[in-house]
Amino acid sequence: MKQGGLVDDTEDVELDFSTEEEEQRALRGVKIRHPLASFLHLFFRVAAIVTYLLCDWFTKSFTSCFIMIITLLSCDFWSVKNVTGRLLVGLRWWNQIDEDGRSLWVFEDSKSSPQAGGTEVEARIFWSGLIICPLIWTGFFFTTLFCLNTDWLVLVVASISLQGANLYGYLRCKNGGQEVPPTSPSSFLQGQHFLQRPDIISRML
Repeated sequence: MKQGGLVDDTEDVELDFSTEEEEQRALRGVKIRHPLASFLHLFFRVAAIVTYLLCDWFTKSFTSCFIMIITLLSCDFWSVKNVTGRLLVGLRWWNQIDEDGRSLWVFEDSKSSPQAGGTEVEARIFWSGLIICPLIWTGFFFTTLFCLNTDWLVLVVASISLQGANLYGYLRCKNGGQEVPPTSPSSFLQGQHFLQRPDIISRML
C-alpha cells in the first residue's frame, strides 16, 4: 500500500506448526518403529536357547553344539550392546581401560531427544528379552549342576557371562551409571563412571 510516497511491504506471516505436530503424533502412534532391531534383539538369544535344548536331536557332537551356541550368543552380545539398545531404548554402554590401567565404564543416554530411542512396546521387548533369557540360562545352570554334566556346565556358564554382562551394563546405564547392585566404596573407587551427554549418541542416530 502506497502512502506519502512510501511503500509498506509488511505482511502477516502465519507460522504453521501442524506438520510438525502431525509428525510427532504419527511417531507416538507407531508401536514398533524398528522392526528389524526388535527381531534381532530376540532372535539370537532365543535361537541359542532352542539350539541348546534341541541340538542333541541333530548331532551328537558337543563341539558342534558348543561352537553354534557361542556364535549365536556372541552375535547377540554385539548386536544388543551396540545396536538394539541404542535403537530400542536409547542407551549404550561400554567398558574400557585407560592409560593408567583403570577400568572406565562409559554410558550414553539419548532419551532426552524426542527422535531417539524406541516406543513403549519396543522398550518392553528389549527389557523382557534382556532379563528373561539370562534367567532361563540360570535354570539351565542348576539343571546341569545337579546332573554333574561338566561339559554343558562350562557352556552354560559362558552363556550366563555373555548375557549377564549386557544385563548388568544396561541396568547401570539405566540408573545413570550407578552400581547395580551397590558395591563397597573401595571397589567403586577403582573405576571412573561417566554418563555422557545425550548429544553424543544423538549424532550417531
